[in-house]
Formats: sequence, structure tokens, C-alpha cells
Amino acid sequence: MSDETRIPVIVGVGQINDRPADPAAGLDSLQLMEAALRAADADAGGGWLARLDSLAVVAQLSFAALGDCSKPLAEAIGASPRLCTQTRYPMGDSPVMLLNEAANLIAAGEIESAAVAGGEALRTAAARASKASLDAVRQSATRAAKPGRERYGIVAPTDVYPLYENACRAAWGQTLTEGQQESAEIWSSFSRIANQSPGAWLAAGPLPPSMIATPSAVNRPIAFPYTKLMVANSSVNQGAAFIVASLAKAKQMGVPEHRLIYVGRGAAAREPGDVLARDRLDRSLGLETSLRAALRVNGLAVSDLDHVELYSCFPCVPKMAWRAIDWPVTRPMSVFGGLTFGGGPVGNYMSHAIAAITDALRASGTHGLLFGNGGFATTSHALIVSRDPAIAARGPHDPTVQSEADAKRGGTPILDETYSGPASIETYTVFYERDGAPKFGVVVARTPSGARALARVEASDTDMIRFLTSGDVEPVGTAGVIASAADDLRVWRSA
Repeated sequence: MSDETRIPVIVGVGQINDRPADPAAGLDSLQLMEAALRAADADAGGGWLARLDSLAVVAQLSFAALGDCSKPLAEAIGASPRLCTQTRYPMGDSPVMLLNEAANLIAAGEIESAAVAGGEALRTAAARASKASLDAVRQSATRAAKPGRERYGIVAPTDVYPLYENACRAAWGQTLTEGQQESAEIWSSFSRIANQSPGAWLAAGPLPPSMIATPSAVNRPIAFPYTKLMVANSSVNQGAAFIVASLAKAKQMGVPEHRLIYVGRGAAAREPGDVLARDRLDRSLGLETSLRAALRVNGLAVSDLDHVELYSCFPCVPKMAWRAIDWPVTRPMSVFGGLTFGGGPVGNYMSHAIAAITDALRASGTHGLLFGNGGFATTSHALIVSRDPAIAARGPHDPTVQSEADAKRGGTPILDETYSGPASIETYTVFYERDGAPKFGVVVARTPSGARALARVEASDTDMIRFLTSGDVEPVGTAGVIASAADDLRVWRSA
């Protein structure tokens, strides 16, 4: 019989949505984490918090003055964990990574119990500062951006993921209409799931695909081809947490077998941090490799999965993910409702998904797949959770599959920031003002030598803006000219 002191199980999960009438009166991020952890403790039968061996926190953006929340959180819940840490950044794959790490520590016999918590109070922070909640995300991204990128608009996730979307659509041979319809149908299914999810932020009712795909007064264009209803909703006050323990500890604490979810093995890989230093922008080998490897190391096929959570900050991510593992597109890709409707608390969304998939597996099915993605399609982590004890009885496992992903890469093009001359479009997007008017566009181009170059499309070039957004012709692969402009800026012109 397997050593039950080394079999990791999820014993408790908790979520909180904080929506006071006056947003400025809401809880801060640390208070959300505490509330979520106390809910997870109650879900596990109580009495866990003071006994924790490990406490890990997903970094938050909302209240920068809080700094590292791990030790203050431990004090707030009356815990004295031997291991007390916070992630360096609020990355979307962080909760899956932390679940994998906790399971490995238990499987190695180093700890008996661990908790993971995260929370974002961007709605409250924005109300207190009297500015848009998205500013915190953009400001953080701007600080980390390479010099000169802001002039071309490539700073925040809402700027970069459309580059993947347009490149992928062209690589998959879809028309603009087909690509948008696929996104809208997936997002419509997320709205239905969120409408039935107790922890979701937006549960106003299922939205039809046509409403999601069509720009309108309530669904303004953000960055082509994405509308507001296709992007992560960070204006939330949400917290989520989960507690992991050894099977022996769970039994000792009296957690019933039917409430235990076993933690299998994970797989993780990443892309280069600089988006423009990647070999391609129409796929993510880190994403593909981590998803496929997670199934392989757990001895599962896609047909074995009953529930999945495919990260959904922007449509291109679950669209790449389902293709990577041949997940049937007609089946749900979320158990929580996605980052638009479930809510997008920056790096902590997958903690909500872990809570939701735990509840889903307690109710039905055997195996679940969690897939988190962070940065600009930069970090990927996939993990299996299950009702089958055998999944968790294989011992600790290094999730890194980086060498496998890197072995599949082609050569990386150099970035020529001073290039002028003929080029072809590798990918592109157009950014919009809040009133829906084009702000400007950006083209990522390839030169005749294969180098990569950037060029702006000014809003005044209405013919080019229309060419890029009309869908009459696929812009990716078409020829044009990069010309010099004022202040060493490069602009895109028709060939």
C-alpha cells in the first residue's frame, strides 16, 4: 500500500467576492486573502490554519504598500508556518505552480499541510484613487517594458495578446469572421458557466455570441480584434485560497473521503520574456509542451478528462490550448467562467479555478486538467487533479519540460529597430480610444533578411486602418514599407 503521508490531496477551498455599495469601502487584498483562507479552512472542516507547515501567497498589484503579504497573512490567521513565501510577480500560472509545489513537498515527505492564497482589490483601489482600475496593470507592465516599446503600444497584456490572435488566425487559415465567431462562441459558453458559478464576479446571465463579437456602446473595441467582452475583467475584488495536505493528515483531521481531490503531476515551460525575441507569434511551444506533458506524465488521454480549466485572459490562449491537446471545442473549457465573467484578479484567477474544479470533481467525474498561463503567453503550467488516488501516489516530480519545448524552436529573428524599407506583416493590431475611434495601430513586420521590425500605423491613415480591420483581405503576409518618421519612429505604409 502507498505511504499515505506522501499522497497530496486538496482538502479545502474558499472564495470571496467583495462588492460593497461604496467600492472605496471594500476590503484590501490582504483582507480578501484572509477571508478566502478562512473559507477554505471551514470547507476542510476547520482547525487547519494554526497547523499549516507552508503558506504561499500569489503576489498582488492592488495595494502596493502591502508589500510581501505572506507573513502578515500568517499572523492574521494565527499560523506559524515553517515555509512562508510570496511569488515574485502576479503571474496567471502562479496558483497552479504553487499547488504543484505544495504537492511535491508533501510527496517528498517534507510537510504535512500547505495553504495557497491570493486576492486582488483593484475595484477598491481604483475607487480610493479615483482612477481606472486597469491603470495598476498597465503601470506595472510599463515599468517592466523594454525602452521604446510604449511608443508602439506594446506594453500591457491587452496590447500583446491581439498580436497572437491575429497571427494565429492567419496560421490556422481562418477568415476574420471565422476567428471572431470561434472566440465569441467560447466566451458565450464562459458566460453560461459563470452564470452558474457561485464564485463568479459577473453572473448577469448567458450572453449570445453576437453580443460578444459585435462592438457596441457596452462592448467597445479595445485592441483589434478584441472587444471589452473578450478581455480579462480586472475591475474586481476577489480572493481565493486552497489547502493541501497529505492523505494521512486529511484522515487524521476527519475530512471525508468523498471530499478529497488528489493532486497529480504537473508540467511547466516558458517562452522568452521579450515577446519580440520569440521565434514565432502564431503558437506557444511552452503552452503546447506543458499541456501535452501533463497528460503524458499522468498516463492520461484527453478522453479521460471530465473537467478542464484552460486559461482565458484573451481568446487566443484557450484557442491555442484546445488545439494543443485536441480538446473538443464543443465541450466546456472552464469550470469557473473565464477571466471576463468569472473575474480576472490578475495573477490569482487559477486559485478560483482550483476551487471550482475541486467542487466539480466532488460532484461528478474522475479527472480534471488545470492550465494556467502568465505574462504575455510567457509562462505555462498544467496539472492534473483527480478523484483517483493512484494519480497522487507516484512521488514528487520535477514539472519542468523546458528542454523539450526549446528543442522544437526555430531560429529567433533579430529585432532591427532602425530598419526602413520593404517588409511583410507578421502580425498586427489596432488600439482604440474609449469612444471607439482608432487610436493608432502597430505592425510587427519581417524584413527581406528575416529580421523583425516594428512600425506604427497612424490613425490618420484611414485606408491602412481599414485594410487591417475590415476582414476583406488577410493582412498577415501582405507587403508594405517601413518608413522613417519624427523622433526615429517607424511608420507602416502601403507597398
